[in-house]
Amino acid sequence: MLLVTGGAGFIGSNLVASLAERGEAVVVCDRLGQGDKWRNLAHHDLEDVIPPEELPDFLRWAEGRLKGVFHLGAISATTESDGDALMANNFRLSKVFWDHCTQEEIPLIYASSAATYGAGAEGFDDDASRDYLAGLRPLNGYGWSKHLFDRWVMRRLALEAPAPRQWAGLKFFNVYGPNEYHKGGQASVAFHLFGQLSRGEPAKLFQSHHPDYADGGQLRDFIWVGDCVDVMLWLYDNPSVNGLFNVGTGKARSFADLARAVFAAMERPENISYVPTPEAIRDKYQYFTEATTARLRAAGYDKPFTELEDGVARYVKDFLVKPDPYL
Repeated sequence: MLLVTGGAGFIGSNLVASLAERGEAVVVCDRLGQGDKWRNLAHHDLEDVIPPEELPDFLRWAEGRLKGVFHLGAISATTESDGDALMANNFRLSKVFWDHCTQEEIPLIYASSAATYGAGAEGFDDDASRDYLAGLRPLNGYGWSKHLFDRWVMRRLALEAPAPRQWAGLKFFNVYGPNEYHKGGQASVAFHLFGQLSRGEPAKLFQSHHPDYADGGQLRDFIWVGDCVDVMLWLYDNPSVNGLFNVGTGKARSFADLARAVFAAMERPENISYVPTPEAIRDKYQYFTEATTARLRAAGYDKPFTELEDGVARYVKDFLVKPDPYL
C-alpha cells in the first residue's frame, strides 16, 4: 500500500487520482469534515480513509505493508496563528513519518513550501546546505514550521543518522487546479477570479504598495497542479533521487497575466479592479517568487511545465464550468 497524508486535500487528492489510475492500493489520511471535501476522492478506488488521530494505530498495523509515504498533510493556511498547532501538525508529525519510513526502509516524499523563502532576500534556490537554510527568513508561522523540518532533516543527515531509503522535500510554489474548492480564502487566485467573473464582477487584484511593482504587476511562479503530481510520481519512480527540490515552473508571471488568462479562458472582456492589500498581511506580502529548477533538471526530470495560459484554460474549460468540477 501507499499512504498519502492530506490525501483529501488539494494537491493530495490530485496525487491520489494518479496513483489510483496506476492501480495502486492507496490509503488516505485526512479529515473530511462536514462539507464536500469527500468529493475530492469520490471518483477513485481507495484502500481506506483514516483520520489523523488513528495514525499511530495504523502505522503499527501497517508495519511491513507500506511501500511508501507521500506526506502532504499539514495546516496549509499561511494565516494560521496557532503556533502550537503548526508545530504539532507540520513539524512533529513529519518527524514521525521520517522515523517510520527509516525503520521500514521505504520512501518518504514530503511537502515543504516556497513559503520557507520568506520575502526572497536570499533568493529561491533549493540549496539544501545548512548554511543556506539558516539564512532563510519565513514571513509567517506556516512557512517557519515547514522550514524547521527541512532544517531538522539536513541536521540529521549531517550527523549521518539513519534516513529513509529515499527522501525528497518539495517546495511547492503557487499551485492552481481542480479540487481546491474546499480551501476557501486559501484557494488559488485563479479560482477566485473565476468566481468573481462568473458573478458578473470585475476581477479584483491587490494594489501594489511597493514602488518597484505596478498594480497587478506582483509576480508569482504559478504552477499547474498536474505538474506537481508529475514531479512526485517521477521521484517515486526514481528511488535513487534524494534532496530538497523546488516545484515551480521557473518563470514568474504577474497577477495581471493570470487575470488575462482567466478572461481569455472564459471569453470575457478584460475588467480589473485594484483593491488595497489588507493591512494585516501587507508587511508580510511577497512581491516576487520564482523557483530555480536547475537541481530538479540536473536530477533528471525533463518534462516541460505547463504554460500559465494553457493551465488556466484547462482548469476553466475542463473543470470549473462543468457540473462536476472534481478530478
